[in-house]
Amino acid sequence: MTTDVHKPASMMSQQEKRASIGLAGIFSMRMLGLFMVLPVMSIYAEKLDDVTPLLMGLAISMYGLTQACLQIPFGLMSDKFGRKRMITIGLLLFAIGSVVAALSTSIYGVIIGRAIQGSGAVAAAIMALAADLTLEQNRTKIMATIGISIGISFALAMVIGPMLASLTGLQGIFWFTALLAVVGIFLLHRVVPNPAKLAVHKDAEPVPALLGRVLNDRELLRLDFGIFSLHMVMTAIFVVLPLLIRDRLGIPAMHHWYIYLPVLLLSIIAMVPFVIIAEKKQKMKLVFVGAIGVLSLTSLGLYFYGTTLVGFLMCLFIYFAAFNLLEATLPSIVSKMSFAEGKGTAMGVYSSSQFFGAFCGGILGGSIYSQFGMSEVFLACAGILFVWFLVALSMKSPRHVSTLLKHFEAESTSQVDEITAKLLATEGILDVGISIDDSTIYLKVDHQLLDEQALDKIIS
Repeated sequence: MTTDVHKPASMMSQQEKRASIGLAGIFSMRMLGLFMVLPVMSIYAEKLDDVTPLLMGLAISMYGLTQACLQIPFGLMSDKFGRKRMITIGLLLFAIGSVVAALSTSIYGVIIGRAIQGSGAVAAAIMALAADLTLEQNRTKIMATIGISIGISFALAMVIGPMLASLTGLQGIFWFTALLAVVGIFLLHRVVPNPAKLAVHKDAEPVPALLGRVLNDRELLRLDFGIFSLHMVMTAIFVVLPLLIRDRLGIPAMHHWYIYLPVLLLSIIAMVPFVIIAEKKQKMKLVFVGAIGVLSLTSLGLYFYGTTLVGFLMCLFIYFAAFNLLEATLPSIVSKMSFAEGKGTAMGVYSSSQFFGAFCGGILGGSIYSQFGMSEVFLACAGILFVWFLVALSMKSPRHVSTLLKHFEAESTSQVDEITAKLLATEGILDVGISIDDSTIYLKVDHQLLDEQALDKIIS
């Protein structure tokens, strides 16, 4: 017996809408709390005991190490102990870390607090809960909503962080992030519905048995190196960027959001045409590699022209336009490049690479700043991005494919082999993975070529 779980796009149910709003709210508030220190830490950390440039960079990025190490285990534990239980534990850890940082008078206390914040690594568990609460045809909507909320959180953090820090200092930001964690727990238990049952969704969460295959895939490793480099550079730049704006451009810390807000908004508008060209015109590799090259040149521009207001604003605008473009296209390319049943695992490794890159960025920025100076951080970042550019040049051009799921209860291994062979021979089907555990056929298809009738005939 087969059931088609890939239906035409439909309206989300009330439960799915509640799940979408609640989970996006939880995710965005947590990321807002992590991001808010980026534009202010290097300025306000100067008042802490024992501060050095290296320790300041570590305080910015320490959350990335614990987040990278624990997000996949948190997701796996949510399969065993329950989604909401593990998300609640993660948010409590985030709140505890915020309180530890808020009460600290030394840089070491802030570093410990940031490490505890990151240990509440609930990203994979939230994605798994989102999959539990939505039909497959609506799952991309809730994932997109969560993705958009992260971008909004970053923009808000660039504005709220400097404003709040000017009133309350660094400690006030950490108290505010503790409050955000409490609000997140409220949303989780009052707004987000309880799932009828827990299931492993290979398209939405990591699966340990598939990790080896993902880690042996060269194309996916290129993309993991890419997100690692992107966030390493971004974090390294923010170690010195607030100091440059204050000391070399003469703009007080409380007014830094005057720069961040318009630059971010204009950069988001500027990237939209390139996203359309990449996706609709199927020019993904050209746009992707071009954006990396532009990012490298812009970092070099900040090294040469970052001390003049006009030069700084132009370079920062172009930097964020390229950054946002890459941040939007990288997950799409990972989805296209991953094998049929490995999307969730590929995204888990990708996310861990992202957070580990952020951790390394704080160390990189702090080390170079202490040894050579502020401007040299931009020079080092330009070099790292150029290496990424060279790595990306030889990547395969992503095909215009999407994931399609079909429910199928296999009766034997021989039947699985027979169905797999028939599906692979069908025009428009590029990859097939049949999972007996969750009675699902995972397909990579080109909808422009796919013969839907032939597909339905095979699995029925």
